[in-house]
This record gives sequence, C-alpha cells and structure tokens, in this order.
Amino acid sequence: MSAKRFARMSDLGLTSKEYALLSRLDTPQKIQAYLLDLKQNFEPDGDTCRPVREVLRTGRAHCIEGAMLAAAALWVHGEPPLLLDMRAERDFDHVVTLFRRNGHWGAMSKTNGIGLRWRDPVYRTLRELAMSYFHEYTNKRNHKTLREYSVPFDLRRMDTSIWVSGTKNCWEVGEKLDGLRHFRLVNGHHLKTVARRDPFERRVSVLLQYRRPRALVEKLAHAKLKRK
Repeated sequence: MSAKRFARMSDLGLTSKEYALLSRLDTPQKIQAYLLDLKQNFEPDGDTCRPVREVLRTGRAHCIEGAMLAAAALWVHGEPPLLLDMRAERDFDHVVTLFRRNGHWGAMSKTNGIGLRWRDPVYRTLRELAMSYFHEYTNKRNHKTLREYSVPFDLRRMDTSIWVSGTKNCWEVGEKLDGLRHFRLVNGHHLKTVARRDPFERRVSVLLQYRRPRALVEKLAHAKLKRK
C-alpha cells in the first residue's frame, strides 16, 4: 500500500513503455479518449477483472478494467486513484473513476453503450453525479435499475501488484467495492412513479460502439435456446 501523491514507475511495477503511455494521459479528457479507443472486452472465455498491465497488453477492457487504468493514469499525475461503485437491481453494477475540478466531481467511464459514459466535472456531490446516470441506467426490459452508489475507494489502499502490474484477474478489487458503504438513491415510494424507457429510447439504446463478436452472439443464442 502507498499513500504517495505521485506514482512512479517502480511504484506501479510497470515497464518504461507501459509507464510512458500512462504519462501521456495527463488530463481526464485524454484518459477518457484512450478508454473509448480501447476495444470492448466481451469476456468470451468467462468473467474477467484484468489489471492495468493486461488491459494495456490486450487493448481491451470493460467497465472496472477501464476504471482501474484511468485511476492509475490519474495517480501518475498526482491525483488520487478513486473508484465509485454503482449498484443496480436486476442488472449489472457499474464502476467509474472519479476526479475533481474546482470543487466539483466528474467521472471517466468505459462502456460500450451510450448512456453510462463520461461525466463533466459539474456535480457538487457524489450523489448528484450518481443520479446523473439514473435515467440511462436500464436493463434489457427497459426498467431503470440504478439503486445505490458507494463512498469513493482509493486504490492506493491495495497493493499495485494486484491491480496494476499483475497478470491474473484481480477479483480483490471487486470484493473491496462490494464491501464499501453504499447509499440509496431512490426508495420504494419514488420507484412507483418511475417510467420505463419510451419506444424511441429503446431504439437508440441498441447502438453499441463495438459489435459483439459473431461467435459470441451465436453462443449466447444457443444457450438461450437450451434454457427454453
């Protein structure tokens, strides 16, 4: 564990080439652009939670993997590597990387859809930031599913050999996020008035930045038929 403000190459356990790449990402905007350029990790061989080194090697990521890379880049430039966990009901959780500008929160995000992406640093509180994802956070049945957000998690609390320079899945990060204190965004009384996505939103929501590999689509379709 390290409380250092700036992460050096030796702190992260990266090669000079790997560290140089993170060094070039010296603003949240550049970090976000890099995340968007990464191919989507569709996990064809099963669930993954790959550390930063593996994301750099493969050029692919999903949300928590992209979030850790963004956090490492922030730390290289003297900003705390903070993650925010958002919990959903009957849906997948989402993890973003936090940053602050002029006392306001923003977020960087790796996602394949259009709704759960970058947030400008204009939110006074983390609740405001998390709530900005509420309308777009929906499942395949078009229900709005976001329910909770966590306190920030500082990745400096974890050994960098786990989440940065490792070569194995770093499930420990997900476990730490699950164990954080979470706050409710909405209660049952509020949820009674929440509408599902309208037909136009449903059409737009199918747009993805990266297509699922054909083999994976066929595999999922076959599994669905077997369940029937």
